Amino acid sequence: MTVTLKDVATLAGVSVKTVSNVVNGYAFVKPENRRRVEEALAATGYRPNVGARNLRRGRTGFLALMVPELSIPYFGELAGLVITAAQKRGWSVLIEQTQGTRSRERETLSSLGPHLVDGALVHPEALEAADFPSPGEIPLVMLGEHAVDVPIDHVAIDNVLAAQTAVSHLASLGRTRIAAIGRNPARGTSSQRLAGYRAALSSAGLSYSDALVAPAEKWHRSVGAAAMRSLLALPSPPDAVFCFNDLLAIGALRAVAELGLRVPEDVAIVGFDNNEESAFSLPALTTIAPDKTALAEAAIDLVHRRITGDKTSPAQDIQTPFALEIRESTKGR
Repeated sequence: MTVTLKDVATLAGVSVKTVSNVVNGYAFVKPENRRRVEEALAATGYRPNVGARNLRRGRTGFLALMVPELSIPYFGELAGLVITAAQKRGWSVLIEQTQGTRSRERETLSSLGPHLVDGALVHPEALEAADFPSPGEIPLVMLGEHAVDVPIDHVAIDNVLAAQTAVSHLASLGRTRIAAIGRNPARGTSSQRLAGYRAALSSAGLSYSDALVAPAEKWHRSVGAAAMRSLLALPSPPDAVFCFNDLLAIGALRAVAELGLRVPEDVAIVGFDNNEESAFSLPALTTIAPDKTALAEAAIDLVHRRITGDKTSPAQDIQTPFALEIRESTKGR
């Protein structure tokens, strides 16, 4: 038999409206009533008819998530957290990867509409202001560090401060030739992390050297390994390296080991993103750990607010927390 809201309400001893409020995630329910409803939902196995509910509301029940590369663990982990946060609000998530090219990002963004999704979370690498739809055309939230001057809700961490924190940690260990891997002028993330790197050097009284900043068109393991080999071949090689993501750092760890050097004794290494892999590398990787759960939930809250009626208030710019996760690649075993 199909379980109805009335069945749940009878078992919980509350009104059907109270059950509906709990099912739909509304906050204004007394804690005791919410507990009783949740227990009744579990006991009866009630499942809402999402399709019918969305049809009544004139919605599709879907959100879009646009990311550059799912093969990069950060984006895979973020996608999973976005899906979890969206499910709590009754949405399913359609995921599209763009490889970070402007043409693909524009194509994906232009294909989104009320016939397909109710709103979208966009993590751009190359979009420009002219590429975004008119305000109010579709609820959008922008994720990440790509700087675009558009009146759209935005969620990210403070990348400049995060990078500065990572490099300051290396300087506090007495490292004086601190290199960086990941420079890519086409990526806003790279520019911000490079700015934080330079700020930390200046604060520590260390000079900036262009020779110690390795470019990286892709932030993949193989690129990190190649960049590390180049840096270690310099007449005065670095004694520490800040990598702009964990994949570059994992590659750098491999290159150091291949050359018979030790981490952190000869070269200390810090990554960025706190991917699951970073805790299991050998040595375990010190890294910047963004609160990805907070980022996903903040983004879903914002798009939910826009979809459910708030279409005129000013765009919000939310910074979510980060922490420095100190592990063996800088403190030793």
